[in-house]
Amino acid sequence: MNWMSGATRRGAWALVGAGLVVLSGCAVTPRVPSTSNAATEVTAQTSRAYHGRFSVQYNDQNGQPRNAYGNFDWKETGDTVTLQLRNPLGQTLAIVTSSPSSAMLELPNRAPQTADNVSQLMQNTMGFALPVEGLRYWLQPSPAPTSRARTTMDPSSGTGRLKEIKQDGWTIDYVAYADAPATGVKRVNLTRTEPSLDIKLVLDQ
Repeated sequence: MNWMSGATRRGAWALVGAGLVVLSGCAVTPRVPSTSNAATEVTAQTSRAYHGRFSVQYNDQNGQPRNAYGNFDWKETGDTVTLQLRNPLGQTLAIVTSSPSSAMLELPNRAPQTADNVSQLMQNTMGFALPVEGLRYWLQPSPAPTSRARTTMDPSSGTGRLKEIKQDGWTIDYVAYADAPATGVKRVNLTRTEPSLDIKLVLDQ
């Protein structure tokens, strides 16, 4: 991944506050039954955790291009997601907590901020929002059950793996899966055009 340095770190807290996170955009075609079943399995599972690295390219509220990168820890318990983002030195940049009824954003040396949902909180605080809610499903990988999606399978995998999801204005590209005996997504890229966002994730576990 192309990690950044210098002035880009000044925008890191803003970027990560969006929390590797949120959902608006165009619906496309309905999901096929197999992906719908996968989404049901996601909902039924009570806990999940990921550790990995992120890199984000975005435009700030003045339209200037920014970059940020670092490490993240994702903890999911029932319908609640807690996402902690840290810089490469291990310092916490932001903590996002999302549930169906509320959302909270904690930034260093600032009072916690709350809103009804993640999207509203991130948009009001940072001027943009990242797909925390969608990532709950996309990291499985599966489309979210809340809206229509278009899926593309990888014909070369021989195992019916997803290659791409288009949903809520996002394109989710599954770049690599873990090698056996490990399972699951290893690398995934998420992009959207409006507002412009390019997110690269590497899952270490």
